[in-house]
Amino acid sequence: YRGSRQALRRAAAMKLNIANPSTGCQKLYEIEDEKKLRTLYDKRLATEVDGSDLGEEFAGYIFKVMGGQDKQGFPMKQGVLTADRVRLMMAKGDQGCRGYGMRKGERYRKSCRGCIISHNIAVLHLVIVKKGDAELEGLTDKQIPRRLGPKRASKIRKLFALSKEDDVRKYVIRREVPAKSEDKKPGSKAPKIQRLVTPISLQRKRHRLAVKKARQVKAKSEAAAYQKLLALRQKEAREKKAEKMSQRRSQRSSQASM
Repeated sequence: YRGSRQALRRAAAMKLNIANPSTGCQKLYEIEDEKKLRTLYDKRLATEVDGSDLGEEFAGYIFKVMGGQDKQGFPMKQGVLTADRVRLMMAKGDQGCRGYGMRKGERYRKSCRGCIISHNIAVLHLVIVKKGDAELEGLTDKQIPRRLGPKRASKIRKLFALSKEDDVRKYVIRREVPAKSEDKKPGSKAPKIQRLVTPISLQRKRHRLAVKKARQVKAKSEAAAYQKLLALRQKEAREKKAEKMSQRRSQRSSQASM
């Protein structure tokens, strides 16, 4: 009897993987209380959940449901309005279909779980939308620095509040690389800035526009020359036809006079 109760409790348990985008931390909580879990049932993906329903330590927090897996590991799929597991035709790149070895246009029938939360869900992924009053240990009380900085020029300007006159290349976040051995020096790596406007890129853009304009002018001049030559050929053909008609008339008149 005790073993069956433990099995039922294990079956009713659900793990909540909560992430905090502002700090970069995430933590796994396991909830076995059926009353708390019932507040999540019949909710869909992308809905917001009140943290006080999941426990007193989450009071004031608001979470957003981002995804989850069932007890067999099949992921929840947005847009599938059911709590059961279904088999859908999926192509390469669809959610739940990695598409290794698939040809272009090929589709497989793959299993996935619907977007409605039920007791079959084993792990639920949540994101903190609004922070509460109390700090959560390992989730909101520490900051994990970002390993990589932005790569696009506009995003670097947005991060450091730069103007168009500032040189973006001076604000690239470099990453320190430790030395591979004792006799070598440690180095650093920086991303190649994308969409960076430089004098060379402007020169290439001007060259592309000049080539495009030259092609348009050439096409117009060739079209005008062709129309001129066509009109000349049509005029010559009309003159030749009129000459033949006059010759035939003269021949007919001479035959009639004879």
